Amino acid sequence: MAPNLRGIQLTSAAGPRGISARGDDGNLEDVRLLDSYDEEAAALPEWTGREEADKGVRRIQVRVTGMTCSACTSAVEGAISALPGVARASVSLLQNKAHVVFDPNLVKVRSFPPFFFSSFDSVDEDIRDAIEDAGFEAEVLPDSKNSQTRSQKTLSGQFTIGGMTCSACVNSIEGILSKLPGVKRAVVALATSLGEVEYDPSVITKDEIVRAIEDAGFDAAFLQSNEQDKVLLSVVGFSSISDVHVIQGILRNLKGVKQFEANISLSEVEVIFDPEALGLRSIVDSIEKGSNGKLKASVQSPYTLATSNHVEEASKMLRLFLSSLILSIPVFFIRMVCPRIGFLNSFLLMHCGPFLLRDLLKWILVSIVQFVIGKRFYVAAYKALRHWSTNMDVLVVLGTSASYFYSVGALFYGAFTGFRPPIYFETSAMIITFVLLGKCLEVVAKGKTSDAIKKLVELAPATVLLVVKDEGILSQGILGICRSVIFKE
Repeated sequence: MAPNLRGIQLTSAAGPRGISARGDDGNLEDVRLLDSYDEEAAALPEWTGREEADKGVRRIQVRVTGMTCSACTSAVEGAISALPGVARASVSLLQNKAHVVFDPNLVKVRSFPPFFFSSFDSVDEDIRDAIEDAGFEAEVLPDSKNSQTRSQKTLSGQFTIGGMTCSACVNSIEGILSKLPGVKRAVVALATSLGEVEYDPSVITKDEIVRAIEDAGFDAAFLQSNEQDKVLLSVVGFSSISDVHVIQGILRNLKGVKQFEANISLSEVEVIFDPEALGLRSIVDSIEKGSNGKLKASVQSPYTLATSNHVEEASKMLRLFLSSLILSIPVFFIRMVCPRIGFLNSFLLMHCGPFLLRDLLKWILVSIVQFVIGKRFYVAAYKALRHWSTNMDVLVVLGTSASYFYSVGALFYGAFTGFRPPIYFETSAMIITFVLLGKCLEVVAKGKTSDAIKKLVELAPATVLLVVKDEGILSQGILGICRSVIFKE
């Protein structure tokens, strides 16, 4: 069965001027990761063209966080639809957003943030409370008119964020980003490890946002923004210096191209252009035609980077876990098994200077686990405490450090006094090992979530029939569509 394409629209890239007659001034609309729909593009088809029938009825968009599956969307839709005065409700799991049509005389909402004035503002928050009563967090988004006014001065950028383990991490990142000068709004999704930041590019750059997230103790990378003058193209067949010269010649001859950079190793080309003079489809077509079909260009999907990040993070966590496990097993064996084996126990009770051999071996092995494998916990905890915030890394560092440094103190105390108190080196090693195991499972689960979203995006058709009217002559052809993007006239 063909996928439902009701959310895909071919619209004008040139604004209200209508469809281009020549069809070569196109643009691309990318599928955004978190908060990406505008009101018209996200509305259901049956909602459009019914203004007269819906007089006195208001439409709002509500950001809903905490949804993880279709059962969650059904619960939110049910909670909203149960309110008196709600005409229609639709919830998007991918976008974490609910679209509600209601009678404001029966249902009251408060627009957010409060500096957006609306005649419908009220202390009653029936819709928001209904969603929160269903077990989810809700935020009523500002009206599209206000959003359009703000979008003229701000950009919305998406970032991948690694290292988050709980809602405290989410709150910490959102709090830090919200305090940055030039940042209007920041939303972070734990399940997908994605964040969306609305910012003023004249005040703060995307690189500064990435550094702020990294300074807080998390990994971050920029995915994409709604900038209309920059595009990252993935080029198939791009493998030699001669291909670079071909692309350089093509792009230099294109009117409207300001700057470009080719990367052979990644088979990518980044192009900065004037959207008023040149469209993305023109760039793609020029590369393919100028290379006689040898090169195939498409817009780089941000999920490619997100997926590769998940794979890399999963591999890194697995290596750390296995390394910690290999070192922790001997420590556990020395502590729990060797005392029950006579000759091994006698061997481990031998003295190495002022220390017993068993204590010295455990100290060496656990020190590697604590400070080499566990270095990431100390770094993340330091960065979090530097911003006067706490997270799971701080808890791990406090627990393991208490066990480790107590054991070191007890070891030296016994070596120089003859009284040997209990030593708990194995506690520190086992805690780090099990925490790393949990992080491995967490990364795998997040990777599956990202793969599911990517497959959902890939339900978009691979081609579209383009009909062009040029000087009264109609022509048509099959136009390729990138997975996760569509061409706009």
